[in-house]
Amino acid sequence: MTLRTLPFWLVDVFANQPLSGNGLSVFLLDDDLPKHVMQSITQEMRQFETIFLQRTDRSSKFNARIFTMEEELSFAGHPVIGAAAMLHSEFFWAQDEVRLEFVIHDRSINLTSRRHGESYVAEMDQGIATIDPPIPAEKNEVFLEALNLSITDMAPKLPLQVVSTGLPYLIVPISSNLEKARIVVSDFEALLATVGAKFVYVLEVNELEGRTWDNDGSVEDIATGSAAGPAAVYLVTHGRAPISDTLFWHRDDFFIGQASFMRLFREALN
Repeated sequence: MTLRTLPFWLVDVFANQPLSGNGLSVFLLDDDLPKHVMQSITQEMRQFETIFLQRTDRSSKFNARIFTMEEELSFAGHPVIGAAAMLHSEFFWAQDEVRLEFVIHDRSINLTSRRHGESYVAEMDQGIATIDPPIPAEKNEVFLEALNLSITDMAPKLPLQVVSTGLPYLIVPISSNLEKARIVVSDFEALLATVGAKFVYVLEVNELEGRTWDNDGSVEDIATGSAAGPAAVYLVTHGRAPISDTLFWHRDDFFIGQASFMRLFREALN
């Protein structure tokens, strides 16, 4: 590979102060990079995710590709939000508000970023959610045991269910022992695939707290926008949260010790 210099930004997403929230690497490319090079860069950066942007013929529209340490994703929340705030700060700084469009795998994501003091508040339209039928009850124990939980931890009268706004998450509703939750089997990704899910989101339905990991269980995501939308849809679908202009402040970082915040709006629930 020819030696090149690539500008990049490190961004704190879902944060209320520097060096908090979910870290992100953002690269703005002038030319295409091979997929394996973007994957290698992501592994070198060692952030949970890295996003690569390219300009288009419209100043507010960008092509985007998102990678974890293991693979390319068709969608992710905190890279999209963080990249929008970075672009606002670096290239649209004269505007208090900017509207942007990211194209990810032929899917357009509309975003708005607003200046908020010395920081930026960005939001995205995750689109229409898809909701699969509830997982058959006889499979509940298999998934719970794989997550170091038991059937008694499940929230009463709520099913395990796959919900997606771009990435299909298996929502696992519990009412106790969220601190114990972790992936304890080696074939968890294959287990998720049996129900059409890409990742898992363990949701404490009373405290609105949740946890998610890479499928090896080795890295916990500090805060995840691609799961927050499905979690909100799940709660509203099952009558555990009202449909309102603002659903709730969502924080899923308690077990990592880093402050992260996100707010979910009705548009994500339509």
